[in-house]
Amino acid sequence: MAGVPQSSLPFIKREDTWAIIIALFLTVVITLAYMSGALGMFKSMAVSVPSWSDDVSKVTSAMGKSMGGILTLFVFFLVAFGVGASVMGYNVKNFALGFTALFIISLVITALGSNKFMKTYQLETPILALLFGMIVSNLVKLPDWFKEALRTEYYVKTGIILMGATLPFTIIMKAGPLAMLQAMIVSVVTFASIYWAATKLFGLDPRFGATLGAGGSICGVSGSIAVGGACRAEKEHVSVAISLVVIWAVVMIALLPAVSLKLGMAPGPAGAWIGTSEFADAAGFAAAEQYNAAANLPKGDDRAVKTFTLMKVVGRDMFVGVWALLAAILSVSVWEKKKLSESERIDYGEVWRRFPKFVIGFFIASIFTTVVIAMMAPKMGAGFEKQALSVIKTLRGWTFTWTFLSIGFTTRFRELTSFGWKPMAAFTIGVLINVPLGYYLSNVLFVDYWLNVK
Repeated sequence: MAGVPQSSLPFIKREDTWAIIIALFLTVVITLAYMSGALGMFKSMAVSVPSWSDDVSKVTSAMGKSMGGILTLFVFFLVAFGVGASVMGYNVKNFALGFTALFIISLVITALGSNKFMKTYQLETPILALLFGMIVSNLVKLPDWFKEALRTEYYVKTGIILMGATLPFTIIMKAGPLAMLQAMIVSVVTFASIYWAATKLFGLDPRFGATLGAGGSICGVSGSIAVGGACRAEKEHVSVAISLVVIWAVVMIALLPAVSLKLGMAPGPAGAWIGTSEFADAAGFAAAEQYNAAANLPKGDDRAVKTFTLMKVVGRDMFVGVWALLAAILSVSVWEKKKLSESERIDYGEVWRRFPKFVIGFFIASIFTTVVIAMMAPKMGAGFEKQALSVIKTLRGWTFTWTFLSIGFTTRFRELTSFGWKPMAAFTIGVLINVPLGYYLSNVLFVDYWLNVK
């Protein structure tokens, strides 16, 4: 199904669908296991690597003791992702081989990212995964069987829904209006600036400008694909927009956490700024995790990740359907210089088709665990949060590691020179407006709210 927009596929053949199935299945089963006192298997799956310095035997010994859990983790996700891959029409044999290699690499990268020397230089697992993938992919040609498993959207959407299970719905309800207001401000300003620069300053096709603007203002790669398809942009335009999203997303992984720490930003506003100014969900999670690690926050302090999620997923990602509809209307009625005929009437169902369905899974997971905790006795509810949700957080971390590796392995530096400087310049103008605007909104105008997210 390569190259086919997800929104045009049957529901059962979409990555969003299978991300929802896998993540909600895990959430429900872990909940039932906790309630029945049978959480042991899932605790063993929640493999974590201890910090170590120069004694490599410490980490190898710990991983050796966790070998049963590692195998369980591998088998579960291989089967879960593999079933989805089969239904979606992937080459299942190649996907299984590729995922096996990806999993082994993720173990090595996680072990290296737990090294105290690496942590001192802020080379945590997300950054190492990205760097390793980019170095390898730009030096050697990756085999096709391995490429089949580099499904960034598949892994990150699963992780985001698992994130929903650990984020109380009460916080989402409180943050929703404010996050959407901030997202609307940033989306409109960033889209307008990129579109204006692309079409007015550099004379690019309006549909190309809209595709670039979508990538920089709403949900990155998905936004570029959705809006590019809705306004009938050239296939090359969508590819260029995706490349620019990935390039700037990787830059922001290093830049935003470092600047946040330099400016002394608290976790809540820092996460909101990352959510406002990052261009891709996976990269944003990497940046938020990078901030957490560099700030030496106590274990379990997820404020930066929570506010990032509220800002990016609850706020910006939800606008993709609306932008796709607007782009479709403008494309037919303005950019193509013709009136709407009966056969070309805008289908307002486009909003639903383009809406990122994994966001619904995120909300369902959050509502489910919130209701479960509310129904439990206080002591049991506290135990559920400490034990069951801790397992879900660790499993979420593994899905993000596979995401970061996939981003790295699919990033090609040589693509930078294939489409000239004008698209890059237009996108960069949007970045230069988006980043300070996001800082002002997160750390000045709405700072009191973001500081109080727990």
